[in-house]
Amino acid sequence: MHQKSRELHFPWAFPPLTKEECHSYISRCENDNFEGFLICHSINKCIVGVANLSQIFYKAFQNAYLGYYVNVEFSGQGFMTEGIYLVINHAFYSLGLHRIEANIQPGNKASINLVNRLRFSKEGFSRKYLKINGEWRDHERWALTVEDWKA
Repeated sequence: MHQKSRELHFPWAFPPLTKEECHSYISRCENDNFEGFLICHSINKCIVGVANLSQIFYKAFQNAYLGYYVNVEFSGQGFMTEGIYLVINHAFYSLGLHRIEANIQPGNKASINLVNRLRFSKEGFSRKYLKINGEWRDHERWALTVEDWKA
């Protein structure tokens, strides 16, 4: 999936492409502050995409950062919206989080449309926020609270 979807993700995301990178990702999923999800098609069981909740904080913050990417074979079909919906439910109702934040490069219209469909609010702009593919990239900051989700 990662190899086939490589062009679609560029320059927004760089999923693991080698066996070693995949093993590293799986190891990261074993940490208490990170959860990785495979979003699968309910009928044919193919992997539709991947979602991550990272830097999961509890106590007074109760926050996580949401990241995701789609399998090119399922792009634009609405499956990621449904999958991310389930991840958000898990974050709020199973993990007990209060807020989820998604940081998205301004040109990534598909991701911005996805968070809009899920009622995230744009909170701001972060210059040179993340180093991706060797360059510091600007990001829009989007967030969703459990109160907004329940509404």
